[in-house]
Amino acid sequence: MSTESATALVRQVVDDWNKADLDALDEHLDPSTYVNRDPNNPEVTDFASYKRWAAAARAAFPDLHVTIDDLIAEGEKVAKLWSFEATHQGEFLGIAPTGKRITWSGITIYRVSGDRVVECTWRTDALGLLQQLGAIPAAR
Repeated sequence: MSTESATALVRQVVDDWNKADLDALDEHLDPSTYVNRDPNNPEVTDFASYKRWAAAARAAFPDLHVTIDDLIAEGEKVAKLWSFEATHQGEFLGIAPTGKRITWSGITIYRVSGDRVVECTWRTDALGLLQQLGAIPAAR
């Protein structure tokens, strides 16, 4: 897959999220080989657990919108710098809905094989998210 096609695929995955079309992920991620690597969610390791996490995130933040801040592609990998804005309207990570508007950010590195994403590696500002949700006091 060309770098142009790989970046287009990553843009499509973001579009799936923004449209709340998580079923489309079945077409864009490889269900049989997908690997998820996220130190903040160590139990989310494969396609099935990723889809469960995605559904829980959409339920907690139904108005979420992901913005691609930057994309860099080389070979079979695409790095996406992203930000996420949403209102906390459902339980998330055991935190009851707060009604707070939050902004979350991170970087995800996608590995593409054929015409599908086969691996994602995440680094996110989990501390900042938890502080915004009131689960951890903000630094002074």
